Parts: sequence; C-alpha cells; structure tokens
Amino acid sequence: MLIHPQFDPIAVSLGPLAVRWYGLMYLLGFVLFMLLGQRRLAQSRGVFTAKMLDDLLFYGVLGVILGGRLGYVLFYKLGDYLADPLAILRVWEGGMAFHGGFLGVVVAMALFARRHGLHFLQVTDFIAPLVPLGLAAGRIGNFINGELWGRVTRPDAPWAMVFPQASAEDTRQALMAPTPEWLTWLASYGGLPRHPSQLYQFALEGVMLFVLLWGFSARPRPLGQVSALFLLGYGVARFVAEFAREPDNFLGLLALNLSMGQWLSLPMMLAGAWLWQRAARQG
Repeated sequence: MLIHPQFDPIAVSLGPLAVRWYGLMYLLGFVLFMLLGQRRLAQSRGVFTAKMLDDLLFYGVLGVILGGRLGYVLFYKLGDYLADPLAILRVWEGGMAFHGGFLGVVVAMALFARRHGLHFLQVTDFIAPLVPLGLAAGRIGNFINGELWGRVTRPDAPWAMVFPQASAEDTRQALMAPTPEWLTWLASYGGLPRHPSQLYQFALEGVMLFVLLWGFSARPRPLGQVSALFLLGYGVARFVAEFAREPDNFLGLLALNLSMGQWLSLPMMLAGAWLWQRAARQG
C-alpha cells in the first residue's frame, strides 16, 4: 500500500520569504524551455536567433501566468470571483488552469509572430517540442503538494495511494456510497485508495508527449504539422488521464459524465486533427 509522502510544500525558508516547490517547478520548466530551445535553434535554419529565444520566453511566461489565472477564473470558479473580484489577484492561494495558460500562450505567440514578421505557425512549430517537459515539471509540483489527486480505485491495486489531503472528500464519498472496503480503508489509513493521477499526467502529457514531439520535429515537416501533433497529443493524453483524476468537487462531472478538463481538451483534439489535415494537403 502506498501513502503520499506528505512533502513540505516549502522548499526553502529565508525569514519571511518562503520558496515553494511548486514555484520551483515553474522555474524548472522555464529553464528547460531555454535549454531545449538552444538545441532547436540549429533546426530552425536561421529563422530564430538566441535573442528571439529570450523574447519567446518572456512572452511565454506572461501568457502562462495571465492566461492560466484568467482561465481558472472563467472556466472553474467564475461565480466565486465575481463575488470577490480582488481574489483574482491572490495567486498565492492557488488556481491555475492549463487550458487558460494555453490560450494565453497562443495570444502571446501571435503577438511575437507579428512583431518579428513571422508566420504564427512557424512560431508554434518551433516552441511545441519545448513545452511538454515544463508540463511534466508542473505535474511533479502537483504531486509534491498532494493536490489534484486521482479517483478512488481498488484497494488491492498496486498503484493505489492514500492522499491525506483528500480526507474531507474521502469521508464524503465513503458516506455517500458506503462499502466495507471503503469504510475499512477510511478507518485504518485515514483515506481511500486513489490513483496518483498527477504521475499519470507527468508520464503522458509530459514525458511521452516530449519524446513524440522531439523526435517528430527533428526532420523538416509541413508548416503547422508539429503544432497539430502537440494539440492532438496533449488533447488525447489529458482526455485519457482525466478518467483517473478526481473531478473538482465544486464542478463534478458534466454532460456525458465527462470532466471539465475533458470538455476543454475536445476542441484541442479537433483543432489538431484539422490542422494536421491542412498541413498534409499543403505539403
């Protein structure tokens, strides 16, 4: 049986200043972006320069932070933030959404492309392979925090893990659908056996997607095809992983028993399929 290690979310404390692991994972993602970007410069055949890579990181950071925060506000807790608009600024309390960050980066890359006189898809094809390892770092941050845990699974499953942070949700679920196994786990271990879904997402939308995109982009491809593979790859990986991830308790499952993350991934997959076909036709 596995129990979440209960990491201290604070990596370093310097007086009143606390450096959190989650923030360090964001920093690691940006560092990996730069290191991989330097490797990609040679493949860009002179279209991109080291100075442009610095600009890409700056635009990307703004897109991730602003888009991720606004996406969380709009997609997940709009009513709460309308009641308390100043809470939108309290980012240290948590609340970032990948799909919002993705849209923020799309806008940022469009502005970057316009400024440098490039085709938008040239920019997205360049950065697509640089993104997944940053996503992987973010999922490790989620795991360290013990947040975004998975759905309840079989007690005898080798991957089953108890997340003490989920105690309130575990109690609610056990009381709503009491079974001897669930009640025993709740009484003995203080929580229900769950999927470590953060690690699934680390593997699928992080490591696997990186390997796929890095290898695919190593050879010349039609304009937009690398971006299309990112959209398809992330959309499918996230859609699958959501079956093991506990839906947000304030939203639950939506139409067709799909989560918000799955509904937001569907447009990505559709856009990716359309863009792939478009790129293949143009050659």
